[in-house]
Amino acid sequence: MYDATVIDEDRTLPAVLVEAHSLEFFEDHDGYDFQPDDEFDSVTETTHWWRAWTGDPAATTPPFRVFGRDGTGGLAAIWSRGPIVFLGSEGELAVIARDLGDYLWLLANGVGPLERVDGVDRDPEPIPALVDLAQRFTGDGARSLEAVYAAADAELPALTALVNAAIS
Repeated sequence: MYDATVIDEDRTLPAVLVEAHSLEFFEDHDGYDFQPDDEFDSVTETTHWWRAWTGDPAATTPPFRVFGRDGTGGLAAIWSRGPIVFLGSEGELAVIARDLGDYLWLLANGVGPLERVDGVDRDPEPIPALVDLAQRFTGDGARSLEAVYAAADAELPALTALVNAAIS
């Protein structure tokens, strides 16, 4: 877990995440509501949000590093176990991707993080620059959306258990 007493915390995003978000995928979709951040939220900010979200003013520091949000206040974060998750403003929970590599393949396949949560209402097409980035980062050939979704879905029970334990 992250220690909220850390003063000089490293808020630097992984370079591959910065590169992926710099390719302006998010600005290319009308009505698409995801704002990637330039750095992780501070541990203090995340802890404050977690306490409000769980309704527990004494909740410990959550195991998440927030790197983006939607317009309603929902957060996209890297869970310390590795998955990329979404914690919505109305209590929504989703695993966006099993890990950073699968997150890159999600983007490479033309699907954004919140489209994974809310559903895709268009025919996604691969984005060549993101395909190149995903291949460089993972060393893998193309990974299908179905494989990315299945791996993410397998992580949801653990996320649900974590959240249920925090709000119980």
